[in-house]
Amino acid sequence: MIVERPALERRVLESMDAGRIPVVLGGCAAGRTSLLLRLQSLFGGDRAQYIDFAAAATTPERCVAAVIGSGPAAARASGMPPAPRNAKGAFDGLTHYFSSATGDASVPMTFLIDEVLDVRTFESFPGLRHVQRDLITRIAASPNAFVLTSRFTARAHRLLRDAPARFEVIHMPGLSTEDVNLLVRQSNDDTAWPAALAADVATLSVGRAGYAKLLVDAVLAQPAHRRNAPLALAAALGPDGSLTARCRESYEFRLHRARGYGALKAILGVLAEQEGLTLTEISQRLHRTPGSTKDYLSWLEDVDLVTVHRKRYTFDDPLLRLFVRLHAQPVPPTTDDVTREVAIFATEASAPGLAATAATPGPAAETKAPVAVGDRSGIIEID
Repeated sequence: MIVERPALERRVLESMDAGRIPVVLGGCAAGRTSLLLRLQSLFGGDRAQYIDFAAAATTPERCVAAVIGSGPAAARASGMPPAPRNAKGAFDGLTHYFSSATGDASVPMTFLIDEVLDVRTFESFPGLRHVQRDLITRIAASPNAFVLTSRFTARAHRLLRDAPARFEVIHMPGLSTEDVNLLVRQSNDDTAWPAALAADVATLSVGRAGYAKLLVDAVLAQPAHRRNAPLALAAALGPDGSLTARCRESYEFRLHRARGYGALKAILGVLAEQEGLTLTEISQRLHRTPGSTKDYLSWLEDVDLVTVHRKRYTFDDPLLRLFVRLHAQPVPPTTDDVTREVAIFATEASAPGLAATAATPGPAAETKAPVAVGDRSGIIEID
């Protein structure tokens, strides 16, 4: 399902109307892809092209062929580059297409590039050592419009630090209660959906659209008279739950994009047990030197798995921490384990009344029921 975010869509469109290139940043399940697909439907497929760079970035030659081949017919005709003779020529052809392609009636094209930082894949090919910086420089000079996204906030900020002033970073805002209500309406639910329940879903999903969609599905799978967000979260975080699968995907994806896989998992396990630890405290629990632990932590920061404030480290995604507490263990959690940890999570989320309902499940929650499977906020100007 494509999640609608009207307020965010308006904010991105305002940035584009001002001649800027929005760079939308948010973690896994934040809703970046849904945003781009919604924008493509608003602009129309004849003048807007969505590109999933995570899938397209293979070799430069295959990438440019795939990107141009999937574009509108008018864009293919107006932006067709010369046949590439090598990897560097293919990358030049891709940026030529971004700069010169036009839609029907020669109107400018809008390129909606998902996971733009995955162009880094090309850096292993000859002549493409600084391909990320080169791509940013070239599209900044293009007459066409762009919206870029990435799940790697720290890396994107580093790349854009010295970028042209045309770029504007927009952090994905958390879902509001009204956004959750819209999700419910998209699910074609005809029963009553109290405002308090929508607020609970927004809180327990830590504002991420992908998490919220799965949690809404889990709530809707309950009997209408017993709908309860914490109990639905407990079901969705069971060993076979939909949120467990989603969190595992994010956990493994980010770890594989970092270095030091085993040690990084150990640090996440330490922080899952207790957050807000200092470098020294983490190194002692890890039985490693502060120097090596500092390297490990910097690699986790690089892929936005942890964040540091006043020298104390925490998970960037609170729901992912809950997943690690439950599932990064030698044995799967029991139903009681999940219920207990969800109650603690609800208390820490400061959602009134959530902890009590999670800690005292009714008969429907005593056994695992099947579940339907399916941060920051504000604007930062880069100038």
